[in-house]
Amino acid sequence: MRILIANPNTTASMTEKAAAAARAVAAPGTEIIAATSKGGPASIEGHYDGAIAVPGLLMEIREGEAAGADAAIIACFDDTGLEAARTLADIPVLGLCESAVMTAAFLAQRFTVVTTLERSRVLIENLVRHYGMGDRAKVRAADIPVLELEDKASGALGKLERQIERALQEDGAEAIVLGCAGMADLARSLQRQYGVPVIDGVSAAVKQAEALVAQRLSTSKRGSYASPLSKAYTGAMGTFAPMRT
Repeated sequence: MRILIANPNTTASMTEKAAAAARAVAAPGTEIIAATSKGGPASIEGHYDGAIAVPGLLMEIREGEAAGADAAIIACFDDTGLEAARTLADIPVLGLCESAVMTAAFLAQRFTVVTTLERSRVLIENLVRHYGMGDRAKVRAADIPVLELEDKASGALGKLERQIERALQEDGAEAIVLGCAGMADLARSLQRQYGVPVIDGVSAAVKQAEALVAQRLSTSKRGSYASPLSKAYTGAMGTFAPMRT
């Protein structure tokens, strides 16, 4: 089984961090293939970054599927381009937020997602509601620019820990979801530190992708995820023109 980890931002070190988290939980025989977008923002923090990142992400998913990937994971907690990627691909495509909150729901009645910036908090709150978890989850922002997670001297870990402590004390959280792919390497140590389940979206998505592939299941092509209709795309988007009906 081959699973593609597609990073929609252009920071290769974040791709490698997500790939390492994926390989740590992948079953024997599962190969993790990591790809970094060749064009777009260095990090995704809000709607504008996310919109600009989608074309590069779709290119990586298209190339990964052509190269033999059995499933793809979008390595951004905003689930950037998820709906478009599911429409494009014939393999299962998973997002980190959806995978993480579904996993958290198996483990706890109440949980809190701790993400990076306030603009991301609002976006993720909308996703959590969309996934049907609005009455079980809260979302907190730790005031951490995404790229600070790459710098151990930035104080990002301390900010994250303070919000986790507040979630446990004030929200009644029974589990914590880490709301950024750049936090993937922290899950196990934070779980030991706080004694509650700490869910990393990359790990959750890998195990769910393995389950879908093992069951020979993929995204329905009837209705909302039907393959794009063939039509002309112009300008810089010409390369994305659908070639099938």
